[in-house]
Amino acid sequence: MTAFTISDIKQFMNRLLGSPLFDNFLLSEAMIQTGVTCQIDGSLQKSFYTEEQLEELGITDYPYAPFSLVRGNCFDLMKGKHVPVSFRFVFLLSPENMANTLEHSHSSFTANDISGMFINLNYRGGKLTCTTGISYKTFSMDKTLEQEWDVLVERFFKKSQIEMEPVT
Repeated sequence: MTAFTISDIKQFMNRLLGSPLFDNFLLSEAMIQTGVTCQIDGSLQKSFYTEEQLEELGITDYPYAPFSLVRGNCFDLMKGKHVPVSFRFVFLLSPENMANTLEHSHSSFTANDISGMFINLNYRGGKLTCTTGISYKTFSMDKTLEQEWDVLVERFFKKSQIEMEPVT
C-alpha cells in the first residue's frame, strides 16, 4: 500500500469527472458530502439492464459498475459554487484488467487469490489523498504484488500528468 496527496486538486477533479480517465475502473463505492451526504453503492444492478445491454456494454460479468456509467451523476452532485465538504471514491480494476496486471507482473497470485486491486480517493479539509491496496482471499507474506500495484498506479498518475507527493 502506498499513499500520496494530489497537488493540483482542481486539475485532478477536471480529469476525474470531466474526462474518461477513470472510466475503465469499476466504482465500488462513492460518498459525496455537499449540503447533504450522498452514498453511491457501485454494485451493478443487472436487472436494470437487458441481456443485450449488458453484453453491449461488456459488463455481463462485472460485480460493480464501470465509472463511465456513473461519472455524470457524480459530476452533477459536485458541480456548483461550493467545494464539497468531503468525498470518497473507491475504484477497483475490472476482472480483465486485474488478470492482465497479474500476468504482466509475473505474480504467483491468480485472480482466484485476489478480491480486488483498489485505488481509494479521499478529500477532506482541502486535502486530496490517494491510497492503493489489494484485498486478498488468502493470507500471504508475499508483498511483491502490492509493490507492483503501487508502481503501476504511480505510473498511471504520472502518465496522466497528475502531480502527486508522498504522504509524510
